[in-house]
Formats: sequence, C-alpha cells, structure tokens
Amino acid sequence: MTYSFQFRDVFAAWEFLLDGLTLTLLLSAVGMVAGLTIGAAGAAIRVYGGPWPRRIVSGYVEAIRNTPLIVQLFLVFFGLPGLGIKFDAETAAMLTLSVNLGAYTTEILRAGLEAIPKSQLEAGRSLGLSGWQVFRHVVFFPALKVIYPALASQLVLLMLATSVVSQISAQDLFHAASIIQSRTFRDFEVYAVVAVAYLALALIFRAFFAVLHHLLFARR
Repeated sequence: MTYSFQFRDVFAAWEFLLDGLTLTLLLSAVGMVAGLTIGAAGAAIRVYGGPWPRRIVSGYVEAIRNTPLIVQLFLVFFGLPGLGIKFDAETAAMLTLSVNLGAYTTEILRAGLEAIPKSQLEAGRSLGLSGWQVFRHVVFFPALKVIYPALASQLVLLMLATSVVSQISAQDLFHAASIIQSRTFRDFEVYAVVAVAYLALALIFRAFFAVLHHLLFARR
C-alpha cells in the first residue's frame, strides 16, 4: 500500500498554527524572563545567603529538578484549585515554566558566581571600585561568560518544553497541531510540520543567543 502525502490540509490551517506559535513564543519569553529573575535571586542566596535561606533554595532546586515538568504543571493547574487557588491554562503554564526554569538557572548561575576567585573581588576593591562596579566588571560579566553556553542551551530547552502545556489545553503550537490532526487525520503530515517548526525555532533561538554572545563578550 502506497502512502499518499497530503500536506495541503495542514497548511490550509496556517492561521491556527500561527496562533499556536504566538502562544509558544509568549510562553517562552515570559518563562525566560521570570525564570532568569528567579534563578538570579536563587543563585545569589545560594552563594551569599545565610544557612536557612540557602537550605530553602536548595530544597526548591532539588524538588523541581527531580520531578517531571508535566507533574509540576498538573499540580499547578489541577492540584492548586483544591486549595482554592485557580489559574487559567495559559497562566498556569507561564507560572510552571518560570518556576521550573528558575531552579535550573539557579544552579547554572551559582556555578558561574562560584567560578570567580575571591582574590579577584579583593583586587577590584583594592583598585577603588565601588560595590556595583566590582559586581558588574569583576563578578557579573566574567561569571556570565563562563556559564553562557549552558544557560543558552537551557533557554532553548525551555522553548521546546512548552509543548507539554497542551496537556492542560493551553492553545500552543502543539495543541494546534493536535486539533488539526483530529480534524484531518493526517497524522504524519501534521506532526512532521510541527517537528520542523520546533526545529526551526530552536535554530533561530540558538542563532540569536550566538549573536547576543558576540555582542556581550566580543570586546571583553
């Protein structure tokens, strides 16, 4: 039996796919900004905080890194309403992705901060630099340069991880694909197109981060 490829029905629903792509990009952007903010705060506490704050952040990191993302998503969307806390699908997705990325970036950023020798901090102070100048020139940029490849890869993985939010009916790219598949029954064509779309997004993200790396560190 010869299979007849029919991509026409998939591309006919391009507006539906575009809507899903828009939400995927929105979830990625919000998750990255919020996750990096959480990670920066968590890393600072892990490196410079007191014993109890460090333990709390360590517990958060271990809990998130050792449980599946989809379980975290279901806990937020289906579990929290039992406690009287309810979010719509998109908000639950943003919250879960942000908290998840925050745990991973906490460890990545912590590694960068700890890679800076204390002797460099002391040298910066001895040169008369202010606390902000020491942080910016001696800590932040050198640490970021060390962990940038790992951080960029983690951000790309976050974008790919947005596909799980379709499980709570958030209308992202993968959810749009599932709806089109249920209407056209062109399983291979639908998921092939979506796979190419995610691959293209990942390559675009990586290219963007490569350009950003050049802009940030070319002269440093």
